Amino acid sequence: MKYILIVFFLVKTVTALAQTRSLDAYISSGILNSPLLKDYKNQAESNAIDSLRINASYKPQVVATSSNTYAPTYKGYGYESAITNGGNFSQLISVTKRLVSKENLQNQYQLINLQNQTLQVLGKVTEQDIKRAIGTQYITAYGTWQQYLFNKEVLDVLKKEDTILRKLTEKNVYRQTDYLTFLITEQQQQLTISQIKIQFQNELATLNYLSGIRDTSFTTLATPKLEPLDLPNIEQTVFYEQYTIDSLKLKNNDALIEFNYKPKVNLYADAGHVSTFELDPYKNFGTSFGINISVPIYDGKQKKLQHDKNAIAQKTISNYQTYFKSQYQQQIAQLMQQLQATEQLITETTNQIKYIETLIDANRKLLATGDARIPDYILAITNYITTKNSITQNNINKLQIINQLNYWNRKK
Repeated sequence: MKYILIVFFLVKTVTALAQTRSLDAYISSGILNSPLLKDYKNQAESNAIDSLRINASYKPQVVATSSNTYAPTYKGYGYESAITNGGNFSQLISVTKRLVSKENLQNQYQLINLQNQTLQVLGKVTEQDIKRAIGTQYITAYGTWQQYLFNKEVLDVLKKEDTILRKLTEKNVYRQTDYLTFLITEQQQQLTISQIKIQFQNELATLNYLSGIRDTSFTTLATPKLEPLDLPNIEQTVFYEQYTIDSLKLKNNDALIEFNYKPKVNLYADAGHVSTFELDPYKNFGTSFGINISVPIYDGKQKKLQHDKNAIAQKTISNYQTYFKSQYQQQIAQLMQQLQATEQLITETTNQIKYIETLIDANRKLLATGDARIPDYILAITNYITTKNSITQNNINKLQIINQLNYWNRKK
């Protein structure tokens, strides 16, 4: 039983060490854990309540009031009874109703709707920001992981060659100094791998932090499946939509200003008991009703000034809109140029490494027969590592460029 538990523990340990996560998994976690996205959702729910409050505010408002005042007098001392009536006692239920046009009400609802549209846009942009940030970190960590795997592969080859070279050195086929030179190269490769592993663990920790994942275990990363996506016209992107919504908000604000300067009508009615209790208080039950009308006449031209402010705000939006178009087109063109240049560099470097691999194979065969020069073999391996790392870095640069390009593909 003890041995079964040991085997089970080892299997679980290996499984944990071999755990692999994909880019989509990290992005999904980042979006799910984002407090900002949750904040936007809560704001939208709050706006829904505001819409209900607007509707409720134009329904009849019923209020119960009780006002009771007693002003006693003693031997001619006290408040003038002609003013106080000795006391006033009222118990009333009042009903008021504001009259508002359907257009005015719809305009207020539209303002909340535009606020919700803004939250939706902000949410979509935030999701794109999360995808880009996590994608950037994931690609960086993945590149380090690829360097780790490659350099470990090189070390495994060097260890095999070490066995052959040591035997040939013992047979005096190679000098002791040649073997020591090779051994130093092998040890340096081991140190490089250790450094890369530490770097990868740090980058992995940053990736978990960005994604809201609490995990310190060693995790491998799957190859990110990133391809350049078709970019929509700038007017169809979510980034451009905010300018349209801002303009609609200003138009809505202009309409609200106009409604604020239209006549306002309030209906009111009350019923209850009002009495001084001086004479027949049981007869003082009654009711009253009426209408209040308010018509703005002159306020120092504030209405025009408010419209002028909105006009200036619209100019500001237009300026930002024009600038964004220019910057967007410039950035996309620059990224496409970088992508093309990087792909060309990858092709050239890949062709170059084929010759280096051929040279290494030739030296490896000569090494087994004792005809290879150790310095030449070490130089070939060094060039191979440098070139291979260059290809890895260029591939990572390509993925980073694609990640930046795909950031702008989000439609409305």
